[in-house]
Amino acid sequence: MTVDAHLHLWDLERVAYPWLTDALAPINRTFAFGEVQPQLEAAGVDRVVLVQAANSVEDSAAMFAVSSPLVAGVVAWVDLLDPAAAARQLDEWSSHPSFVGVRHLIHDEPDADWLGRPEVRASLALLAARGLSFDVIGVLPRHLEHAVSIADELPSLRLVIDHLGTPPVGADSAEPWAALLTELSQRPNVSVKLSGLTTLGGGADAARLRPYVAHAFETFGPARVLYGGDWPVSTLSGPYAETWTVTQDLLAGLSAPERADVLTHAAERAYRLPSGT
Repeated sequence: MTVDAHLHLWDLERVAYPWLTDALAPINRTFAFGEVQPQLEAAGVDRVVLVQAANSVEDSAAMFAVSSPLVAGVVAWVDLLDPAAAARQLDEWSSHPSFVGVRHLIHDEPDADWLGRPEVRASLALLAARGLSFDVIGVLPRHLEHAVSIADELPSLRLVIDHLGTPPVGADSAEPWAALLTELSQRPNVSVKLSGLTTLGGGADAARLRPYVAHAFETFGPARVLYGGDWPVSTLSGPYAETWTVTQDLLAGLSAPERADVLTHAAERAYRLPSGT
């Protein structure tokens, strides 16, 4: 039961996505589940986790409205700057069995210390109390530093670091990313997501990505590394089949149980999905 733990959808007629501009023209259109489903099936993906793509209730509601047995989980949005409003929204989303966690587009916030705000920390404590996860988009080193402090402050909150914390693919040095990933790995409530890498790497080149993925496996172990296709953002570098092929290449050195962790069980643990076969 292969799980793609990072898939987006958006309908530009129903929801506003301010970050979708002409600079991203190839993906500045509506992407519905019907378009990706045959691609998932061709790759052998059995379940997906839909992940928010806008800081809005409307975007989350659109994900919950998707009717497909492939949707195992939804990472939605709540207003973390308003704990009272966040609690009310959590109550509403909890009526959906697929609700597994929350994410905020922190990389679009001008304040690199947004995750350190007291209101945000109070709202994250609400997630921890409800057994929900929090996805962190760690684009800047400061984002990952805050993830370390959150993991320490809220040890019962499961943190998922999207896109391997944005490794500096092609740079002369892997620091400070590598050291921060190592530090995060020492917190048992943190996992990382093997997602968005073909876009970062400039295309389907597993060789360029392998050192960063190897570091993730070395520090976290396959049991805490989740596979995510990052469709349709990934189409900026190639079709879903290409993302899947690169992923298979990156996993080639793992044993069968380790591959099962990355492709299935790590997502089940991080998002508390029903166990597959």
